[in-house]
Amino acid sequence: MKKSYLPVVILIFFSALSMAQTHASAKASPQQFAELGDFKLQSGEVIRDCRLGYRTFGHLNGDKSNALLVAIWFGGNSGQLAGAFGPGGMVDSSKYFVITIDPLGNGVSSSPSNSKLQPHMKFPQFTMADMVNSEHELITRVLHIHHLKGVTGGSMGGMQTFQWMVSFPDFMDKAIPVVGSPRLGSYDLVLWHLQNDVVMNDPAWKNGDYTENPARLALGEIGAITLRTPHNFNHEHTRDQVPDLIHHYELDPTMDANDHIRTTQAVMSLDVSAPFGGSMERAAATVKAKVLIVVSLEDHVVSPGPALEFAGLLHARTIMLGSDCGHQSSVCEGAQVNSAVAEFLAQ
Repeated sequence: MKKSYLPVVILIFFSALSMAQTHASAKASPQQFAELGDFKLQSGEVIRDCRLGYRTFGHLNGDKSNALLVAIWFGGNSGQLAGAFGPGGMVDSSKYFVITIDPLGNGVSSSPSNSKLQPHMKFPQFTMADMVNSEHELITRVLHIHHLKGVTGGSMGGMQTFQWMVSFPDFMDKAIPVVGSPRLGSYDLVLWHLQNDVVMNDPAWKNGDYTENPARLALGEIGAITLRTPHNFNHEHTRDQVPDLIHHYELDPTMDANDHIRTTQAVMSLDVSAPFGGSMERAAATVKAKVLIVVSLEDHVVSPGPALEFAGLLHARTIMLGSDCGHQSSVCEGAQVNSAVAEFLAQ
């Protein structure tokens, strides 16, 4: 039986990066933190004493023209990308100064699980736009970089990339969202609502003041049947293996439940057309970056339709992954994705 289980809803973009980068040479800086003070959200609420974790890879050139942001996936952190960038891969830190920022709510940056002033569900609800705005502040105020070579990321990192394209259209030359979306489809919204409902309806949740992470097993089971297609899952696992799989999900140290809730709410809030009266056409018209959009046609977590429609409005190049790996097609077809992205960045 295979023992490489998938943590629930940790959408593993860094695996695709590392597949073609086994000879990565550049070392990351240690974990660093940017202190943003009281950070005002779109809602008018404030994250008090807001801090963002980040790491950098490679070296910034003299005119600061080689900086590139790799946005983090749901439940991921910058430390998981250590060693993922190097020559011959999708993002080469011998060419680019790679910035990875721990997003709000991931348990490293300011989150319900680590805030002393706003713990648990006292931590204000934030949006995808808030997440990107905080990252923009870090890059400009702390790193003193005012333009990026590009922004990329997978899954929630791809969602952030779409938001970056519209929130700060002059800030990057290129944008490469991978299995992300400019706005979740209706199917996706039900799935993400389900995850939060499972947590919040668990008696152990106690309105966020729990002593042990609730709904761990149920979230594991949801992740198992959505991250890949039924065909792929049935191919990889036999019926006899299911009890061991379920036991693993029950023991898996998943993302803190309150962090999960607030981050899921941010994902569901994503809609790059919101500032434009709901018009995707007007949102697309603001984009100035050159764009490459990668989708998985069999994605059961982030439906490809909205990204493909936005690509049509942008007349952007698209890569449509067709494997039965579903949301993780960028891992299964990592060589193709890495090559295409590296070539696009080099143009």
